[in-house]
Amino acid sequence: MTALPPAERVRLQRRARLLAWSGIAWHLIEFAVALAAGIAASSIALIGFGADSLIEGFAGFTVVWLFTGRRLRSETAERRAQQLIAVSFFVLAAYVGEEAVRTLASGDHPGTSWLGIGLAAFTAPTMPLLALAKRRVGTELNSSATVKEGAQNMLCAYLSVALLIGLLLNAVAGWWWADPSAALVIAVVALKEGRESWRGEGCCEAC
Repeated sequence: MTALPPAERVRLQRRARLLAWSGIAWHLIEFAVALAAGIAASSIALIGFGADSLIEGFAGFTVVWLFTGRRLRSETAERRAQQLIAVSFFVLAAYVGEEAVRTLASGDHPGTSWLGIGLAAFTAPTMPLLALAKRRVGTELNSSATVKEGAQNMLCAYLSVALLIGLLLNAVAGWWWADPSAALVIAVVALKEGRESWRGEGCCEAC
């Protein structure tokens, strides 16, 4: 891969930090709305979605950490950032998977949450745009950690779609099991992404 000119690398690093901070700001809002809606509707799916938002915020802070100070050119810091993001994927997979199985086994029926439906409907089309921007910058910087952080935003979009379908089917058709079933699929995807990030895979090929 051709080495980037110093000025171009600095510009891309600044862009990576800006994208990370933008994502962090949105995830904090997303967390607050999802948690409030989840508690109001007794919806494990919404509460889990809020937990996902916090994990994504953590991944964003990891990228900010990576592109700050002496870590700018450190391969050790890059690898550590990859592993930290991998851990966030594993935590997300474990939480969503456990809650989905528990909800299916107990037969808990969440209430209708139109606020949650609105949040999921907004997040589903916007998160891929942020994810693609992060992947593009990460590829240019040859930073797998940045690419994987973008992949976590894409996972948020998938989870938003699953959440939206589950909440709508619960509200309209009374199919309470649709949401936890979709969440199980998301947990499997998160586990796969975490394994790849831990192994150091998925930089240029992930894009």
